[in-house]
Amino acid sequence: MAVDLNNALKISASGMKAQGTRLRVISENIANQDSVGRSQGADPYRRKTIVFKDVLDRKLGADMVQVSKIGRDSSDFVVAYEPYHPLADDKGYVRRPNVNGLIEMMDMKEAQRSYEANLSVLEASKAMIQRTIELLRS
Repeated sequence: MAVDLNNALKISASGMKAQGTRLRVISENIANQDSVGRSQGADPYRRKTIVFKDVLDRKLGADMVQVSKIGRDSSDFVVAYEPYHPLADDKGYVRRPNVNGLIEMMDMKEAQRSYEANLSVLEASKAMIQRTIELLRS
């Protein structure tokens, strides 16, 4: 039983680590949602994406979640008519990042809930281990 609880701790920790990385990527996107290019014609900030993968931990005999890669969203940039902006093209348009704050906030909420769920499992497993130790001492 102690081995199973220890495995639960490791599995939950891997989920927390993956969701922590996801939260960092989302934070970068939100922080850069208004970052235009440094010069006229330069690309603005491109939204980052994250991909997870299941990895079999043979020692535990369980699937663990890991970050497979952090990529870039290839969707089109937003084009805004801002003729007085220093980076506007000859028609008065400025390319803005392909970051949608609403989508980022929803992704953040989902990552937060997943992180909290893993934390709850971790806390429950820890409490069960402590209770088992108390029973063995008496």
